[in-house]
Amino acid sequence: MTRYLLAGGGTAGHVNPLLAVADKIRDREPDAIIFVLGTAEGLEARLVPERGYELLTVPRLVFPRRLNGAALRFPSRFRESVAAVRAILVERDIDVLVGFGGYVSGPAYRAAKLENLAIAVHEANTRPGIANRLGARYTRQVGIAFRATRLRHAQFVGMPLRREIESLNRAASRAEAVRFFGLDPHRPVLLVTGGSQGALSINETIWASAASILGAGWQLLHIAGARWERSQSQLDGYRILQYCDRMDLALAATDLAVARAGAATVSEFSALGVPAVYVPLPIGNGEQRLNARESIEAGGAILVENADFTKTWVESTLVDLLQDRARVAGMAARTSAIGVLDGADRMVDLVAAAVSGTPPTSEVR
Repeated sequence: MTRYLLAGGGTAGHVNPLLAVADKIRDREPDAIIFVLGTAEGLEARLVPERGYELLTVPRLVFPRRLNGAALRFPSRFRESVAAVRAILVERDIDVLVGFGGYVSGPAYRAAKLENLAIAVHEANTRPGIANRLGARYTRQVGIAFRATRLRHAQFVGMPLRREIESLNRAASRAEAVRFFGLDPHRPVLLVTGGSQGALSINETIWASAASILGAGWQLLHIAGARWERSQSQLDGYRILQYCDRMDLALAATDLAVARAGAATVSEFSALGVPAVYVPLPIGNGEQRLNARESIEAGGAILVENADFTKTWVESTLVDLLQDRARVAGMAARTSAIGVLDGADRMVDLVAAAVSGTPPTSEVR
């Protein structure tokens, strides 16, 4: 019976692949003991217990990016976090640590190294985080979601996907999907989403351009986020949702998507063959642009900068694309060719190799 500690959290980008791997471990080893290490403030505080796993928490510790008071206090706080995680590893008799990045993973990697435990790492973004760069120094079992990621000992596994996405047959589910959302089964669907919180600039541009999109013969399924004030439109074929708890059906209905380029979004679209227009988040370290690069280079997506995603751009460039159904179909085929549906299985294989001490089969150079 193997005892696992899966470390990660803070955002859905860390929590969802963690839970996908946990579920896959449980499928393969019904007697496995699985704990999750996170913080009391992150998304994991709600999602992990809901999925039936025990959440163990340590204080949130942010790696400093500039020299200030927090940076001076960081070494002692890091040692305290490492000590706290080591106590958990010993108390729970953990056999292997699986890290997904985020605030808790750095101390967890160091603690597992000091306890001489097996370690596996999964990096979801093209640009690795600080914690996973540390973890990759301690193990050769390092899985990456994007082939372009540069990380020590990296092996391409893809993104561990949610079960409902991994098992989705888009063609078989399309009829159910259009009924579920009240869509016309005879018209193509443009999905617009800015993630769970929405994206104000995308929302406003689509709202202003909706008539042109509908005039191109398409219909709109717009998942706007809870913070957007507009909740309905008088235009026939324009469906607005503030939240969607059936993203599997939304993707089954979709012929083309407009979205941010978060790692999970890009991975799910590619795995399911959903062509996309990516509008990367204009803040941060540019990782969303990098996440979308492989799909763009393959011809399965196009990228437009947030500042350029305007009503004028939609009514010219996007509408031209919508009117070229052959091009859209070709984009779908090309993005599907680079997508991976079995990322969770591949990552669990990597974890099993870490436990058994098996050398990695290949690495991304």
